[in-house]
Amino acid sequence: MTVQRTSAVQRVRAAYAAIEAVDRPEVWIFLRPMADALADAEAVDAAVASGADAPLAGLAAAVKNNVDVAGLPTTAGCPAYATEPAAADAVTVARLRAAGAVVIGATNLDQFATGLVGTRSPHGAVRDSRRPDRISGGSSAGSAVAVALGLVDVAIGTDTAGSGRVPAALQGIVGIKPTFGVVPTDGVVPACRSYDCVTVFARDLDTADAAMAVMAGGARPFPPDAPLAAPESPKVAVPQDLSMLSASWQQAFGAARERLEAHGATVVEIDLSAFLAAARLLYEGGLVAERHEAVGEFVDAHPDEVDPVVRGIVTAAGHVTATRLLADRHLLAELTTTAMAELGDCDALLLPTTTAHPSLADVAADPIGVNSRLGTFTNFCNPMDMCAVAVPSGTAGEDQFGVSIVARAGADALAIDLARLVTAPTASVALPGAASLAGRPTPWPVHAGADATLLMVVGAHLRGQPLAFQLEERGARWMGPVATAPVYRLARLHTTPPKPGLVRVGAEDGSAIGGELWLVGTARLGDFLAMLPAPMSLGRVTLADGTEVVGFGCALDAWQAGEDITRYGDWPTYLSSVASPDSTRA
Repeated sequence: MTVQRTSAVQRVRAAYAAIEAVDRPEVWIFLRPMADALADAEAVDAAVASGADAPLAGLAAAVKNNVDVAGLPTTAGCPAYATEPAAADAVTVARLRAAGAVVIGATNLDQFATGLVGTRSPHGAVRDSRRPDRISGGSSAGSAVAVALGLVDVAIGTDTAGSGRVPAALQGIVGIKPTFGVVPTDGVVPACRSYDCVTVFARDLDTADAAMAVMAGGARPFPPDAPLAAPESPKVAVPQDLSMLSASWQQAFGAARERLEAHGATVVEIDLSAFLAAARLLYEGGLVAERHEAVGEFVDAHPDEVDPVVRGIVTAAGHVTATRLLADRHLLAELTTTAMAELGDCDALLLPTTTAHPSLADVAADPIGVNSRLGTFTNFCNPMDMCAVAVPSGTAGEDQFGVSIVARAGADALAIDLARLVTAPTASVALPGAASLAGRPTPWPVHAGADATLLMVVGAHLRGQPLAFQLEERGARWMGPVATAPVYRLARLHTTPPKPGLVRVGAEDGSAIGGELWLVGTARLGDFLAMLPAPMSLGRVTLADGTEVVGFGCALDAWQAGEDITRYGDWPTYLSSVASPDSTRA
């Protein structure tokens, strides 16, 4: 189902009405005055009316209070940490606003982003959106619940050990945890600088994708070989052992696995031992020292102002020796090598996002143990430099159930594609601004700087034709059918196997020729070009709308020696006519 977006003013009024109606004050640390938010909304509506590009116009946003919002103190859940308002927005907040989203306020969190439960806050435990006796998940607790309750459409979180994924799973929403470093962390209170990521929550993948497209970029570059799509027949790893899950959660995970297989994925069971050993290093090993480096000076100086559980974690982290930290970083590198070998040629890993949905009483009785178990499948991701997309995947008994697609660094577009296949059906919000080239969708990493080139194909590299795999194995993304400007002619070349040749002849003798567009990593296009046999070449092709893209052509003499098949309009139509028993070829 597609939901029609309202004006920004209407959305802001609806947001404040909903906030009052649900009466969940623990979600927020600061709410902006409604008059200020309405002023922003009026400016957005005026900009849209004047034709401005505002892909997130009509959306309300919330921001975790460890991320700067101009005019609000950035307390990280500790009132004494910041009493003065931030002078400027964090980069990600500024980008959301520039894209038309209106920020409503700053949300509650596990103090200093230290926790996966959402209860370690002087502003109160953030309760589950459906069952108030259950936890929300954290540390991005308020952001996730604000989205789940429909108070906002998108919310910024952060993720070091799973804080952008665990609450997404428990609240039945989407959480995108990008490749480390591709989203700027300027204006973010650090938790562990080497692993902190800014994340986004939304109720559906389209909205999350559109928000990430404007938030990301300008930081760590994407690797040149970053895939821009999942292959048509992906290979996905799953855990051999899920004995830590209840029977109903195992059943829900099995349903997610079956959905992937129904879409043509090959599923392979692997040993997660190296992944899980790396996960334990983040809190039980030397890597936790970064917690003290981030906020230890403040915690040590203000012990009475800090949540007791958080204080205990940060203070203990200050006693980790440099030798232990270095040793565990070396161990992490070894475990990562082992884990990637176990992952092998699989495109990604499908995991339960977390292990259970505890109650508030469970956490009160065992705050460290419950928290640790929640991070079983999330803690390793950032230290191993992987990306992840957490999506709702139905229910397990009374619990919301979620899974994550986890992929290698830079494979964010692939992860989102697979997440779309495994997600249990949900409503979708139309976001026409999150598109390019006549509305064909491009993955958010391209907006964030992944270098890509549009390639038009007219023959054996068409989808379903014998050489399409050469584009798929380079992570190319199929963008749909397209036609050239009416200035070309097509010939069947005398090659083995037969293939078409496209030449530009001008408007007087030319016709529109059908083909397809693929989005290819520019670096991968170079080795693709090196494989092209004579007489084929790559050059500029003009599309029907006047856009110029890279496309296949051929040497003029080869085209002249071939059979002119322009009248068929495209290569598949010609092949069908040849295959037809009663076809004639003039």
